[in-house]
Amino acid sequence: MKKLKKKFHFRINLKSKHLLVIMTLFCLSAIVATFSSGVTGAPFQELAGMIVVPFEKSISQVGSFLASVRDSLQDKQNLLAENEELKAQIDSLTSQNNKLIQDQTELTRLQELYNLDEEYTEYPKIAATIISKDPGNWYDTFMIDKGSNDGVRVDNNVIAGRGLAGIVTEVGPTWATVRAIIDDSSNVSAMTVSTSDNCVVEGDLELIDEGKLSFTQLYDRENRVTVGERIVTSNISEKFVEGLFIGYVSEIQQDSNNLTKSGTIVTPVDFQHLREVFVITVNKQDILEDSEAASQERTGNTQEESSAENTSEVSENAQ
Repeated sequence: MKKLKKKFHFRINLKSKHLLVIMTLFCLSAIVATFSSGVTGAPFQELAGMIVVPFEKSISQVGSFLASVRDSLQDKQNLLAENEELKAQIDSLTSQNNKLIQDQTELTRLQELYNLDEEYTEYPKIAATIISKDPGNWYDTFMIDKGSNDGVRVDNNVIAGRGLAGIVTEVGPTWATVRAIIDDSSNVSAMTVSTSDNCVVEGDLELIDEGKLSFTQLYDRENRVTVGERIVTSNISEKFVEGLFIGYVSEIQQDSNNLTKSGTIVTPVDFQHLREVFVITVNKQDILEDSEAASQERTGNTQEESSAENTSEVSENAQ
């Protein structure tokens, strides 16, 4: 039994140890025999082609795919970088455009103020900036950054845009409150330019959203006042200096008494976007007092001249 086991173990060891050597020798013998007999290696080449060529193609396709993926990722990164750069350029251009729009708007406002200053050169005035206003969309009551330290007084007239904006109602050292003519408590003695007919211009809550004013008590017996007529402050106004432009007549109708007319006025002042105004630093009362003083001075001069003439005549007669 022991002998049988040894014999079987020997055969297993022989196969396991020497199998590789035997197969190697067999392959070498086959190769030598092939070269000796002149048999070509075409079958082996065909077999190798059938195995290697598809493998190479697969490797090539995989390589091409990976290269394509790499190029796509690179293109995507480039596009993302270009997109970020374009966004930065757009933000910069948008900022520049907004600044240009603001500069243009400010230039337009300053040009309007300059034109307004040139239009009313007979009145001394100072420029002021609006610093606050009452709640709402309209500048019916607002505060400016100039006060008594700058010569601003109560009842100073305020102009903006192309005409009358309001009147100063309260003054502090560095600020003043202005009541706009669109406020429902505002009343302005006015007149027509072409006929000098007097009327009263009032603020109206029902018209404020349209940027309009109402006028009443217009005596126009000859029916010469029509739509488009210019309305200015009257020479008989107690608080407003003469000749400040208020607006154009937009509607006009006969009152029930058949004596007067009323209607609406379109104001040239943009009471929704006020920024800067002019304050006329002379009041109507100042103008009246100066006019009265000048009249008295002229009267005094006339009396002195008359007295001098009488004295001269008496002296000549005495001679």
